[in-house]
Amino acid sequence: MTVTSSEHELVDVLDAAGTVVGTAPRWQVRRDNLLHRSVFVAVVNDAAELLVHRRADWKDVWPGHWDLAFGGVVDHGEAWEAAAMRELAEEAGIAAELVYLGEGRYEDAVVREIARVYLARHDGPVSFHDGEVTAVEWVPLAAMRAWLEGREVCPDSRDLVLPRLDAP
Repeated sequence: MTVTSSEHELVDVLDAAGTVVGTAPRWQVRRDNLLHRSVFVAVVNDAAELLVHRRADWKDVWPGHWDLAFGGVVDHGEAWEAAAMRELAEEAGIAAELVYLGEGRYEDAVVREIARVYLARHDGPVSFHDGEVTAVEWVPLAAMRAWLEGREVCPDSRDLVLPRLDAP
């Protein structure tokens, strides 16, 4: 595994109750599947369409999968909303007001996270300067469940974001 500069960033490690109990470099959080904080920002336009994107093949988790929200790991000591705004700007070039939609927990063999989900209303433009995004689509919220069928989608965004969007 090639360790990038972001892999050395410190991340808060949580206990089962969600309390910060220490820090670890991002690479160790991934390797040991440590419980950590993350954020998701769903981008919806005025036509009630969700901006979905395909993750780059080099991503450390779920490479090449479709994602229903922009976001990522919260840095050590970083505020939730600040992390959400940072991730949205880095990944999509968007600066928008955020609406808090809720908090949830996701755990599997790859990721263990407590996440906060936000909504950003934005009609464009979007830009993808950091290379994390390889394709995008605007999907009507009413057609989201059908769109998901047959696609590899990040399970954490599917489980944590989709229910908060009240998609049928």
